[in-house]
Amino acid sequence: MSKKHPLILVMLGPPGSGKGTQTNFLLKKFKLDYIGSGELLRARKQKKDYTGKKIAQTMDNGKRVATPVIFRLWMGRLEGLKNKKGFNGFVIDGSPRTKFEAEMLEMALEWYGWDKHKKAIFIDLSEKEAIKRLIARKMCEKCKVVIPCVGKFKHLEKCEKCGGKLIAREDDTKNGIKERLRWYKEEVKSAINYFRKRGELTKINGDQPIEDVEKDIMKALKK
Repeated sequence: MSKKHPLILVMLGPPGSGKGTQTNFLLKKFKLDYIGSGELLRARKQKKDYTGKKIAQTMDNGKRVATPVIFRLWMGRLEGLKNKKGFNGFVIDGSPRTKFEAEMLEMALEWYGWDKHKKAIFIDLSEKEAIKRLIARKMCEKCKVVIPCVGKFKHLEKCEKCGGKLIAREDDTKNGIKERLRWYKEEVKSAINYFRKRGELTKINGDQPIEDVEKDIMKALKK
């Protein structure tokens, strides 16, 4: 990673592909900051105003929160990072979800002078494996970290980070998962194609073990 320019990574892939796990690896490896649309939305829905309640209702039903709401959350986070000392870059996970959002993200990165230093990582995964993983994965009740049900994480009974109880995530219901996979195929793939056409996309096989996914991502970042 260049000392002159920050590293901007966009993590893409279907629900359950391991984007969160690989994001955590990259955050530690390169001392990056994190922009997670899901995390931003879950924090925003704690406010009991109209938007907070609407976000909660929308997410709990497996629906997509409107782009203007997402974009407002992005911009607030980006502004904070632009003013941060010792900034190395960031990973954005869970967005963009459409071609329109990809274009908006491009404009936002250009505004802050980061558009020339980004890479898009696409972790591909079959729908069958995605459903299997999502049904089985857990979340820490205390610190809210998501625990995948693959590899070494399969037999965890408590959160490795804080020791909290592991529970099912609110939006990991059967109906919620089916809905997220539906709009992934209908819309998120357009964002993936946007980066592919720009020559900024690296495709990674998400069906392989976590360690092998890490190795492939590291190879992509060295190019």
